[in-house]
Amino acid sequence: MSEGAGPVAPRPSRPAPAEKVVIAGPAGPLEAICEVPEGYAGRDCAVVCHPHPLYGGTMQNKVVHSTARALQERGFATVRFNFRGVGASAGAFDDGRGETLDALAACDYALARWPGARLTLAGFSFGAFVAYQAAGRRPAVRLYTIAPPVGRFDFAEHPAPRVPWIVIQGDRDELVDSARVLAWARGASPPPTVIVLEGAEHFFHGRLNELKDAVQSQLGDG
Repeated sequence: MSEGAGPVAPRPSRPAPAEKVVIAGPAGPLEAICEVPEGYAGRDCAVVCHPHPLYGGTMQNKVVHSTARALQERGFATVRFNFRGVGASAGAFDDGRGETLDALAACDYALARWPGARLTLAGFSFGAFVAYQAAGRRPAVRLYTIAPPVGRFDFAEHPAPRVPWIVIQGDRDELVDSARVLAWARGASPPPTVIVLEGAEHFFHGRLNELKDAVQSQLGDG
């Protein structure tokens, strides 16, 4: 387990175009946005999960958007989507169970759209809990859990993912106990890489570029 982020590549100036799509979900259609960078090589794709639906979480959340953008800047096609009951997505909140099925449907969509691409899963807050569960049920090669809500949801009910796994946590998080997150990460087997952003709050106010750097620092050279 390590703390801190390494060097990252320069960012391109042109964002990937946003394409609105509909994914067939287990509770009905899921509203989603695909973003494919210019010159996409078909090598990597990512699904990014948003925070708690009952507290205003949507795929437009700035942490979710920044995470997806960080991956696009490194050549990933990304899928952001609204969980059941959010925006134009069908269904109703299901306390993480149905939302995990929604995430799996988004993964299936990505893998079918970009055959042969390596799948990365990422999630912020409640979305981190969902991505954590989904990572063991699809052929993911990497998992990001950003401000995982340890203590609010029972991560211990689910086995630690057997893929390279990164925890990104602010030590001034006002909603998630950062000390509890770090203790949980240290006790996980296999343990994740941990990146602590000193002074960062739950929503990474004023720290989104550092969050993007932290995401990109774990991608290596390709």
